[in-house]
Amino acid sequence: MGLSNLGIFHTAVGIIAIAAGLISFVKHARINLAETSGKVYFYGTIIASLTALGLSKHGGFNAGHVFSLLIFVLVLIAYFLYSKMGQNNQARYFENFLLSLSFFLSMVPTVNETLTRLPAGKPLAQNSADPLIGKTLLILFILFLAGSVYQFIKQRKINRDSSGGNVLIK
Repeated sequence: MGLSNLGIFHTAVGIIAIAAGLISFVKHARINLAETSGKVYFYGTIIASLTALGLSKHGGFNAGHVFSLLIFVLVLIAYFLYSKMGQNNQARYFENFLLSLSFFLSMVPTVNETLTRLPAGKPLAQNSADPLIGKTLLILFILFLAGSVYQFIKQRKINRDSSGGNVLIK
C-alpha cells in the first residue's frame, strides 16, 4: 500500500483514536473527555493530526493538511472548554459539537484513504472523486447532524435537571 513508517504510525494512532471515539459515542452518546475512551480519542487525534502534517502523496501542503490543522484546533478548543469551564453546562454544548465535528472531519480523509487503498490491488474507489466516497461521506454527514441534534437535546435535559432539580428551599 506504499505507506512510510510515519504513515504506518499515523494510521495506527488514527485507527485507535477513531475506535476510542466510537466507543465513547456508544457508551456516553458523545466523546466524553472525562472517560478513558474520550482521553484516548483526544490524545490520539492530536498525534494523528500532527503526524498528518508530515505526510503527502502529492508533495507539498494540501487540503489534507488543512483538515489536520482544523481538527487539531477543534479538539484543543473542546479540551479548553472541558477543562476550564468547570461546571458550566452551557459550554458542554460547544464541547460536544466540536468533538463530534472533529470526529466527522477525521472521517473525510479516513474514508478517502481507506476506499482508495483497500482491498489491496483492487480498491473499492478509483480516486477521491469516486461516487462511493461521496455517498459514504454523505451518510456520515447525516449521522453527524443527527448525532449533534441528539447530543444537544440530551445536554439540554442534563442542564435542565441540574439547574431545576437541585434547588433547596429553606
